[in-house]
Amino acid sequence: MNSLFVFLFGLVLFVIAYIFYGKFLERLWEIDEKRQTPAYKKKDGVDYIPAKHWLILFGHHFSSIAGAGPILGPVIAVCIWGWGPALLWIILGSIFLGGVHDFSSLILSVRNDGQTAGEITKNILGEKSKIIFSLFLWFSLILVVAVFAAVTAKTFIEEPKIVFPTFFLIIDAIIFGFLVYRKNFSIFYSTIICLILLLIFFIIGKEIPIVIKLNPLKIWIIILLIYGFVASILPVNILLQPRDYLSSFILFSGIFFGYIGLLITHPSVKTPFYISFFSEKGSLWPLMFVIIACGAISGFHGLVSTGTTSKQIGNEKDIRKIGYGGMLTEGLLSILALLSVSAGLFWTSSIPELNYPDLMKKGDWIGTFATGYGQILKKIFDPKIGKLLAIVMINSFVLTTLDTATRISRYITQELFGLSFKIKFLRNRYNATLLVIIFSGYLAFGNWQKIWPVFGASNQLVAGIILFLCSLYLFLNKRKSLSILVPSIIMFLTTIIALTIQMISFYKQKNYLLGNISLILIILSIFIIDEGIKILLKFRKKRNI
Repeated sequence: MNSLFVFLFGLVLFVIAYIFYGKFLERLWEIDEKRQTPAYKKKDGVDYIPAKHWLILFGHHFSSIAGAGPILGPVIAVCIWGWGPALLWIILGSIFLGGVHDFSSLILSVRNDGQTAGEITKNILGEKSKIIFSLFLWFSLILVVAVFAAVTAKTFIEEPKIVFPTFFLIIDAIIFGFLVYRKNFSIFYSTIICLILLLIFFIIGKEIPIVIKLNPLKIWIIILLIYGFVASILPVNILLQPRDYLSSFILFSGIFFGYIGLLITHPSVKTPFYISFFSEKGSLWPLMFVIIACGAISGFHGLVSTGTTSKQIGNEKDIRKIGYGGMLTEGLLSILALLSVSAGLFWTSSIPELNYPDLMKKGDWIGTFATGYGQILKKIFDPKIGKLLAIVMINSFVLTTLDTATRISRYITQELFGLSFKIKFLRNRYNATLLVIIFSGYLAFGNWQKIWPVFGASNQLVAGIILFLCSLYLFLNKRKSLSILVPSIIMFLTTIIALTIQMISFYKQKNYLLGNISLILIILSIFIIDEGIKILLKFRKKRNI
């Protein structure tokens, strides 16, 4: 199978979906471009600030949602089950589940004054459900901040050449924010100036690797957590938004060069289309669906939509571009990752460094993707340059997710501990962020690896819950909700069964910590479903009176 055909197949379906299914979602949610958004209604100069242009907000949103998941998920799944099932799930999942989830969660938050998923849960299901769900979200986000800080720190140690441009991007972002928001400078020219500066410092960075010799992992984690703290408390248009916007150009460049490489080399797919339904890692369903994660649907996307993006969107008409379009763009990224390993590498080869299964056995998933990506670009760049570009691209994703996750954690800390638990000093954004950093640092320096295996299923569970909340909202507002409810049911079934399989496995291994966490997550999902059904029955009873 020609890899170019696979790409075009996915691209055509995504374009058709964006035009037709995207418009269907707009009609379903009754998008009104004249309705004032929370960015204007609650403008506070810190969190609620309308983005100057939808492209800037798209850059922030896409950079935040597209962590390492949409790349590493397909890299793992293709090796276990084959590229065919992975491709179908990426395409169908992005169109009918992930895109619907991202679009719906964004408009739901916009209609609820830019509130987070936790506060929206309170509006629909009540205070008790809000507290339980928010606690789960808080612990999940603390884990995300810890893991992404640790992963980024390890990347800095392994690739010291990317440190200089990575941190210069922070300065570059402040320059962009100053030019656009304080001096009302042209967005176009500000972008050009800052991208040229970034390119210059990327070239310089190659010649000036920054190496910390004494306790490098701990030092980098501390530096990254300090950065997360600062990014979380500053006005969103000063650092977070412009940094993510500029980062998006690194990501888009990576995607662009990847597909240009495919166009020039168009290698055949060498990996088997289908390997087996059952494998050592488990069955294709539900485990492949959970492993691919962000490549098709992710609960973290809903947290970004209801966390930062809904507070910056200036017009409801942009929700299809940012919410639905952002997920489909991530789907294209996942297809690129899939083709990098299935067409850029060999299934059987006498060259170990290009043998896909051999590379995966080493556990270096980032290196496996980067190697395959470098091979696809070999007629444009030296494979080593292509590999470095891939690592820079992944690192940009990880760092943008880190700062966004820290800010969202701060929101939930203020709402949950400050308002619901009435701890007054945690209503302050500085104190709330400090609490997040302390707990995240504790996990980052500790054994976060022990908890991480349950994150995939719990992340998908969040998506199921958010979709369920969206369908309840539509139902309670007397609108058709089947297109949201069906994806919700699919995600509940997928995650509950995946968690059950994991729970049994953990208990057999006498890993009671992860077994108990899996059990708690199953109980959480059943509780949310039960509360939702009660609300529906109560509403139907009122309508019949």
